[in-house]
Amino acid sequence: MGAFEILDPSFKRYVLGNAGLETLATGFRWLEGPVWMGDADCLLFQDIPNNRTLRWSEQQGVGVYRSPSNYANGQTRDRQGRLIACSHRGRCLTRTEYDGHITALVTHHAGKRLNAPNDVTVKSDGSIWFSDPLYGIMTDYEGGRQDSEQKPAVYRLDPSTGAIDAVATDFDGPNGLCFSPDETKLYIAETGDQTQDRPRQYIRVFDVGTDGRSLSGGGVFHKIEPGYCDGMRANEDGNIWSSAADGVHCINPQGHLIGKIRVPSVVANLCFGGLHKNRLFILASQTLFSIFVNTRGAQLP
Repeated sequence: MGAFEILDPSFKRYVLGNAGLETLATGFRWLEGPVWMGDADCLLFQDIPNNRTLRWSEQQGVGVYRSPSNYANGQTRDRQGRLIACSHRGRCLTRTEYDGHITALVTHHAGKRLNAPNDVTVKSDGSIWFSDPLYGIMTDYEGGRQDSEQKPAVYRLDPSTGAIDAVATDFDGPNGLCFSPDETKLYIAETGDQTQDRPRQYIRVFDVGTDGRSLSGGGVFHKIEPGYCDGMRANEDGNIWSSAADGVHCINPQGHLIGKIRVPSVVANLCFGGLHKNRLFILASQTLFSIFVNTRGAQLP
């Protein structure tokens, strides 16, 4: 059925038989960090090696939103609609205020500089959760080589107080992350050391404590093959839609792969958007794709 590959009957409900994979724009270096801006009817995304944030809309195509971007990567919106972004070069999280001013929300943990914040999500209580691997400071291609001052970790930031807590520290390379629709679970990609013979490359799942702040568990939820999970999103039914080397993989809440969307290049990240949040935007290497699906992205409680 075109780009769709059905591996389990439960995936059929998400397939639109007349919806094809659309190429929206190409010719970039490495795309990442998509976020749908519903009030502006546009997609923001990163072309990291070119140090710029781009904007796509149906009416105007692609234009530059911010350049330089300080080698920004993952981004999302807070509960007030402001843009929250990870910066490789700045080794920080930033917030774009209503007047366009950029505020650095956090640069350090326990007196030491962060590494290179990679992906970020905002919980319904306003807290900001982000991954902090070393990738953005390992080469000059995506931000510039710098020395690491602490081990990779996943953090929770309270933007009202500035308090930052390390909520998961047993990672080689924490990467993409997202909450389940009811926020009782947090999924985090482990992309590990890709030079090892047996790299740690899988999605882990954590239970969120009743305090809304702590995590427990952390077992393997699913191993992506081929490739690994760089970015992911949940849909309204709680399935995880993950990037992979051959496209987008749809994984049910039990951790079983039920279907794929085949894409001709390695997928780095994705997000749901459009008027009904039923359009999947796919960032694959140097190309921006999209496809309509018969489901919507998860809504925050």
